[in-house]
Amino acid sequence: MLGEQAAARATLETRAKALLQRAGYERIETPAFEPTELFTRAVGESTDIVRKEMFSFEDGSGRSLTLRPEGTAPVCRAYVEHGMHKRRQPVKLWYLSSFFRHERAQAGRYREFWQVGAEALGSEDPALDAESIVLLAALLEEMGVREVKLRLSSLGSMESRSEYRARLQAHLRAHEGSLPGEVRARIDSNPLRAFDSDDEPTRRVMAGAPRLLDYLSDEDAEHFAEVRELLGAAGVGFELDPTLVRGLDYYTRTVFEFTSAALGAQSGVGGGGRYDGLVEELGGPSTPGMGWAAGVERILLAGSALQAAGSPLELFVALGDQAGGAARGRDDDLEKSPPSGGPAGGSGSVTGRGAARLAAFELLSAARSAGVVAEMELAGRSLKGQLNHANALGARYVAIVDGAEAILRDMQGGEQERIATDAVVHAVLRGLRDI
Repeated sequence: MLGEQAAARATLETRAKALLQRAGYERIETPAFEPTELFTRAVGESTDIVRKEMFSFEDGSGRSLTLRPEGTAPVCRAYVEHGMHKRRQPVKLWYLSSFFRHERAQAGRYREFWQVGAEALGSEDPALDAESIVLLAALLEEMGVREVKLRLSSLGSMESRSEYRARLQAHLRAHEGSLPGEVRARIDSNPLRAFDSDDEPTRRVMAGAPRLLDYLSDEDAEHFAEVRELLGAAGVGFELDPTLVRGLDYYTRTVFEFTSAALGAQSGVGGGGRYDGLVEELGGPSTPGMGWAAGVERILLAGSALQAAGSPLELFVALGDQAGGAARGRDDDLEKSPPSGGPAGGSGSVTGRGAARLAAFELLSAARSAGVVAEMELAGRSLKGQLNHANALGARYVAIVDGAEAILRDMQGGEQERIATDAVVHAVLRGLRDI
């Protein structure tokens, strides 16, 4: 993250925090390193994340550790280890963290990337699914993400998927000769991932594949119907996509993804779904869960140039030990005219310059203590250069300090006055209050 990107990221964090905390979510941050087994068990050994994208290594004691590639499994691990199942349910948690995947770097996709995410554990109510989706929709809207589309589907429960899984495997085996080796290798372990393939022959095979939505149990179908009804009540539009399976093995029932056409072919902004068996898989009690994650870089890339400016600069403190002519209002005079009793030309006496720096630094400290957004000349510029710099920074006031006295200039109105240096802060506060 570079300095000019910080304001937009700060805006995202501020808005995510306000939005999620209003909905009862509290912040959680998990360690960057986790035992590798956490992700092989939770995410799935057949997934691309585990097979190709994780950064794993052995520590000094021979344990295999992995830089976290996603946030749901660590949150569920923390839920189990810290006994959160004993709290009032659902437990609602959110995070904004860095994650790591070894994949080809491209615009908005990096090997170290940031995600904002929300997880709610302890309820199977369809309203929790709808609330989760609505919250991400609201965040994307607040951040000005363009051309957003919501894809929605259901994977059903683990139990209700068994019949469908057998039918899908039969379909894939019937067309095995048209499939690449990677897809064939997953027919037994994870046949649903064939829907994610970019391979054109695989796409043709999958166009005729049975759809999971046609094989949902009555209970799963009712759950999904209520989710859709609640989204409609909230005014969130969606497109049913029976091919949406997501890339992680732990998903059950509701799955969703937000895309933005502004991102091109790699259009995913964020998504998630239910993971009702994950906590139990990690050694905890049977606990339903629902959550999502969205890429910070992706949100900012697809946002409508939303760049929240930092706090506006209210006071720039300039060094003016030659500012005797400042009251006449001409920048050339500010540079050339000496202070009372000082020599003309040059840079002024060393003693005078040092006294001005000391008085300027004292003023800077006093201004910040009073809550004024203030900066000071630190680059050795001429007085004219300082004024140009202050103007470029958008400073409302400039104080040109000559020790015990200063010239305070209103950069908007152009008025200026010579006042005692220790009166500058009061004058600035008064001026800002009167805006």
